[in-house]
Amino acid sequence: MRSARGWALGLLLCAEAVLAGCLSAGVPVPTPVLRGTELCLAAAAAWRLPRLVRVHREARRRGQSRRAALRTAVRAMVPVAVRRLVRHELALAASLLLWTARRPRHGVGKGAVPVPYSGAQTATVYGLLFVSVVETVLLALVIPWPAVHAVTLVLDLWGCFFVLALHAACVVRPHVVEADGSLRVRYGALVDIRVPAGRIAAARVDRRFPGGRLVTLTDDGTADLVVGGQTTVTVELSEPVAFLRPLGAPARARVLRFHADDPRAVVAALGWAGRGGSGNVASPAVDGPRR
Repeated sequence: MRSARGWALGLLLCAEAVLAGCLSAGVPVPTPVLRGTELCLAAAAAWRLPRLVRVHREARRRGQSRRAALRTAVRAMVPVAVRRLVRHELALAASLLLWTARRPRHGVGKGAVPVPYSGAQTATVYGLLFVSVVETVLLALVIPWPAVHAVTLVLDLWGCFFVLALHAACVVRPHVVEADGSLRVRYGALVDIRVPAGRIAAARVDRRFPGGRLVTLTDDGTADLVVGGQTTVTVELSEPVAFLRPLGAPARARVLRFHADDPRAVVAALGWAGRGGSGNVASPAVDGPRR
């Protein structure tokens, strides 16, 4: 029940964000819809405010700062999936700005080696963006009802933004081999797996075509981070590492398989080139049960 209430609040916040997008874009919003959404949001805020204040006070009594207590209260009120989706939208906007401004890549420090991986999906992304633009234009010409046309237009524009910003996030947030030999495996702002240098037991070029979802995990602790339907690097670990799935579910993996545009450069940067780690092995599409 608590989770359902949190999701309802999250959906109300999303509806408010859509209405804000409509208003900022100059799209007319029917007054009853606007007033009804604002009334529901105000009622939900008034309903949850006492608990928010109570959790905040309890955190303050435990010695937390005001900002830390506020974060504790928000975590107690809003499901982790909703929080991650909101943060992801903000990260997409920031990534698109970095990409268009050609600013330095995110999270690549001095002496670190960036490892691009977006090349495998570039053609698909631009094809999907083209289809989204065509759909937006066609629906704008076909739909005769102003209210439906306005809502559809905002959703289609958001879809175009999402596709382009997701690709931009993958470009500006590459995998990273740090100067100390540690590894950071990412997919945009959705996945971020950090591997200390001391846990890397082996690395090799290993081309596979697992298919399926973005992140899959086998029963033996192998995590596949798929881009363009493939992975090209396998990293074996001496101990499992913990990470969060895209919607916030915790997971652990002892073998990481991910895609890199230049897998041999990754293996070399990790120091495993010439130690049995440079073979290019074609492997079966499915290696075990996935969940």
